Amino acid sequence: MSGIENLGTGSIPKLNKERSVPKRAKELAPLEVKRLTKPGVHAVGGVAGLALQVTSTGARSWVFRYRHNGRRREAGLGPYPDVPLAKARDYAREARELLRNGVDPIAERQAARRKLLTFAEAVERYAEEKTVEFNSHLHRKQWKASLKRHAIPTLGAIAVTDVSLQDVLETLRPIWTEKTETASKVRQRIERVLDYATVAGYRSGENPARWRGNLDMVLPAPTKLTGAKNYPALRLDDASRWFRALQARSGTSARALEFQALTAARTGAVRFATWDEMDLEKGLWTIQPGRQSSKIPPSGKPHRVPLSAQALRILSELPRETNNPLVFLAPRGGPMSDASLAAVMRKIHAADMREGEGGYLDAQHGRPAVPHGLRSTFRTWVAECTQFDGDMAEIALAHKVGTKVQQAYDRSDQLVKRKGMMEAWALFLQGDHQSKSNNQFGRG
Repeated sequence: MSGIENLGTGSIPKLNKERSVPKRAKELAPLEVKRLTKPGVHAVGGVAGLALQVTSTGARSWVFRYRHNGRRREAGLGPYPDVPLAKARDYAREARELLRNGVDPIAERQAARRKLLTFAEAVERYAEEKTVEFNSHLHRKQWKASLKRHAIPTLGAIAVTDVSLQDVLETLRPIWTEKTETASKVRQRIERVLDYATVAGYRSGENPARWRGNLDMVLPAPTKLTGAKNYPALRLDDASRWFRALQARSGTSARALEFQALTAARTGAVRFATWDEMDLEKGLWTIQPGRQSSKIPPSGKPHRVPLSAQALRILSELPRETNNPLVFLAPRGGPMSDASLAAVMRKIHAADMREGEGGYLDAQHGRPAVPHGLRSTFRTWVAECTQFDGDMAEIALAHKVGTKVQQAYDRSDQLVKRKGMMEAWALFLQGDHQSKSNNQFGRG
C-alpha cells in the first residue's frame, strides 16, 4: 500500500534514527589536530561543540559553540597549542556540565573573573576611587608607594578572596619591629583595601588585616615597640641653647627642623609641606588632612597653624623650584626623610658633648632628644611657663579636645589666640625667658 511497507521492518527505525540524532564529529587525535591549518572552524569531536578555529594569518585557538536559552553562543577556551587537545576537551566537558545545570558557561566565567580580583588590582581600584579624598597629591603618592614597596611583593598576585592571615603576617613581620610606624600604616592600608574588596563583592568573611582581636594576638603592639608619646624631649632649660646651635647650622634639613620647632608640628607635616598650604600674607599654614599622622584620617579637617615672624622669615628665605610644590626639598628634589631631621639633632647633641657640655637629653630617661620630642617641650612650656589655656595648646598640637559632643559644638580653633602663643614660643626659643620669670605670656 505505501512505500514504507516495501522498505522492510528493519529499515524504518534506521531512517528515523538518522533524522532525529545529529551526526557526531569524528574524534580527532592530537596529530590530526596538529595538521589542521586551513582557515575556518574545524570540529574535533570528543565533546559536542568543541572546535579549533584557524584564522587567515594561521593563528589557532579553541572555541566551544553551544546554545543557551535559545541563543547561539561561542566561548574561547585558549590558544592552540598552549592549550593542548586533552585540556580543551576537559574545559568543554566542564562547560557541558554547566549547561546541563542551566548555567551559561560564559556568564559563569565572567563572574569568576570578577571574583578573582588580585590584591594589586584592588589597590589600583581603591586608589582611583578613594584617594581623591586626600587633599594632597603627595599624600596620595605616599599612600600608594608604601603598599607598592611593602605589600605588593607578597600580596600583589594573590586574589583578594584568598588573602589570609598568614599572607598578611608574611608581609608585616619583616618590617614590624624595624620600621614599626611604617608597618602600622601599611597594615591599616591593607585593611582598607580588603574592606573595599569585600564591599565591592570580591571577597567575604573577616578581614585578615584587622588589628583588634586578630593581629594583636600575634604581633606586639606598635606602642610597645616605639614607646608612643614618650619621645625624648628637650629640657626647657636647654631649649634656647639648642635653638641657637640649630640656627648656626646651614642646610635645608636644619631649616626644616627649625620650622618644626617653631610650629610644634609633626615631622611628616613639615617634610611634606607644600607651598600652596602656605599663606605668607596672613601668616598661616594649613596642613591638609591625613598628612599629620596615621592616626588622623584623610577625611578629617585641615589643621591651621599660625606662623610666627621667625617661621615666616625661614619661608621667605627658602629657594623655590619650578614645578615642585615641596617647601623643604631633599637634595634630589623629593621630600626629605625622617632620618635627615633626626641626623641634625644627633649632630647638635654630639657637638655639645664634645664642647664639654651635657648634650641635649630627655629629663625623664636621659636619652638624646629627637625631633618629635619638640612637641612635648612645647607642651611643657605652655603648662609651666605661661598662662595660655591648656586646651589651646592641645589644639596647636592637633589633638582633639573635649568630648565628642563638645567637639561637635565648639568648632573654633582659637586661631587669633594661638597666634600670640606661637609668637611667645618663638621668643622663648630665641632666648627671651621673661615668660618663665613673670609669666607674662598669655595675659589678656
